[in-house]
Amino acid sequence: MEYLAPKTLTEALVLSRKWKISGKLVAGGTKVIPEMRAKVIRPQVLVDLSHIKNLSFIKEKGRTIQIGALTTISELASSEKIQKYAPILSDAANQFGNPLVRNRATIGGNLADGSPAADTAVPLLVLDAMIVTQSNLKMRKIPINQFFVGPHKTALQSNEIIREIVFTKANPHAKMAYTKLGLRNAMAISVVSIALFIEMKEEKCIEARIALGAVAPKPIRAYQTEAFLKNKVITEEIIESCCKHISKEISPIADVRASADYRRDMAPTLLKRLIKQVTG
Repeated sequence: MEYLAPKTLTEALVLSRKWKISGKLVAGGTKVIPEMRAKVIRPQVLVDLSHIKNLSFIKEKGRTIQIGALTTISELASSEKIQKYAPILSDAANQFGNPLVRNRATIGGNLADGSPAADTAVPLLVLDAMIVTQSNLKMRKIPINQFFVGPHKTALQSNEIIREIVFTKANPHAKMAYTKLGLRNAMAISVVSIALFIEMKEEKCIEARIALGAVAPKPIRAYQTEAFLKNKVITEEIIESCCKHISKEISPIADVRASADYRRDMAPTLLKRLIKQVTG
């Protein structure tokens, strides 16, 4: 196997186009290296993106937050900007793997893998983030709700690399929360993960965003439940109705971590907890 370590994004794009069939892009390597060891994948060429300059950053620009694709999960967890403007992303980062994994894994790699249980995808969905990609020809902006298309499948084209993730700062009065259910207290892949964003006016919900992971073929937004919750006064009855709506929007499968029925039961339970947490 040949190992290549481009120093610039332009060089990486050239190599990606040249070796698109037999090559594999890698950033932190926390997913690719174990798969290579297990012989799940056998690339002829490994293109290491971790040496590219200027793709690791967290910037505040006007009303937006910009995150470079090579920003590590540990950098997300410790960033004061993320803690202030996107605490749910910071929470998700803190629950990601173990410290060694967080120090290596990148936000771009986590999204590009397209896992239905991708930890950073769920908070970014409720933040209405935009995925900015770069090819040899142009830069492209993909709304995150259009980025995931199926299990480990994304809208990334073969000649594209994720450049950055951008989202608009939330209204200061908005409240958000994130939780992840795993089989262990740490280092667990999600059985169910959920993020909630609510903006209230007095006791009425004027905007709601709900996203879930590991309960469908891809990370999803619960648009029907959001629409039901909008313009409602949050009562116990409304919360129970939200739980019934969310059950109809998910399509979990059974795997080694949990049964489909368990996921279907836990998703509304976690939603109820989050709604009470942010409105209590």
